[in-house]
Amino acid sequence: MRIAVTGASGFLGRLLAGALLKRKVFAGEPVTRLVLVDRVAWPDPRSTADPLVEVVQGDVVDRLTEVFAEPVDVVFHLAAAVSAECEADFDLGMRVNLDTTRAVLQAARAQSVAGGPVARVVFASSLAVYGTRPTPGPAPVISETTLPTPQSSYGTQKLMCEHLIADMTRRGFVDGRIARLMTVAVRPGRPNAAASGFVSAVIREPLAGRPAVCPVDPGLQVALSSPRRTVQGILRIAEAELGTGPGRLDGAMPVNLPALTVSVAEMLATLRELAGDPIADLVTLAPDPAVEAVVGSWPALFDNRRAAGLGLRPDPSFVSVVRDYLTDHADAVSDAVSDAVSDAVRGQ
Repeated sequence: MRIAVTGASGFLGRLLAGALLKRKVFAGEPVTRLVLVDRVAWPDPRSTADPLVEVVQGDVVDRLTEVFAEPVDVVFHLAAAVSAECEADFDLGMRVNLDTTRAVLQAARAQSVAGGPVARVVFASSLAVYGTRPTPGPAPVISETTLPTPQSSYGTQKLMCEHLIADMTRRGFVDGRIARLMTVAVRPGRPNAAASGFVSAVIREPLAGRPAVCPVDPGLQVALSSPRRTVQGILRIAEAELGTGPGRLDGAMPVNLPALTVSVAEMLATLRELAGDPIADLVTLAPDPAVEAVVGSWPALFDNRRAAGLGLRPDPSFVSVVRDYLTDHADAVSDAVSDAVSDAVRGQ
């Protein structure tokens, strides 16, 4: 089975590629080739040293002929411009999110029309396809049957891609799978341009002994998924059998990955409880209306039943999310924090 991953040098792309290489099996079939596609070089060359790996570096659109030079069975399409980038540069978002997705789908379609395999195209969409304007009363609980009304260019572009994938699946050109991702936290490494980047930063930076800024009202609720649960969800949706009923995927119908709902205030309280006052005090509040406008338009309460039908569950608590980060990225945590955080929370 030949599998391609676009956006493979990004954080989730690296995690997904690592998971596939570790298991070396997809949907019961051996992985014979893993094609990693990205315009950005891989941070650690050792991650691409596996003999199953083929690296294709360059703009995805420009390299699709190379990617599809041999039959592609599965494409994980993760390459994207993130939310704040799309608000700042409309043309960038349209080119990277919509045009690139269309090019990937057209390449997969050409393969099937020519008599090759119908590629399984797994698309990383986003909760940003929904948009909630402030209304009186309790916040709505969102499900896949909720009408998407995006309030950002990023969300709009993701939704357009979803519709295109659904139609090409209906026509039999591809086998489309759509995973709507929650805000992924805690992400390691350097901050990115996502409007939701602060969700990771207010935890990651203080744990490394660095200051961080919270640009939103601490009362804001967000829908989270840890990196581990996010990759698990993407793979489960990709491998699910088609059909109706528990454990099956109803064609290209989107699946919202299961969400843990937590307020920013609760996140900061968890940081204070686990790491102590000096670490928590590294976070300062500095409201940014542009960030609040984007992130505040995203819903926070989700009905997780469709994901649960596939065996997926949300993270049990924000403590568990932090525990995962501490376990997976111990080298990114300052010595002072390592001494402060309890052994129980670190899972030792």
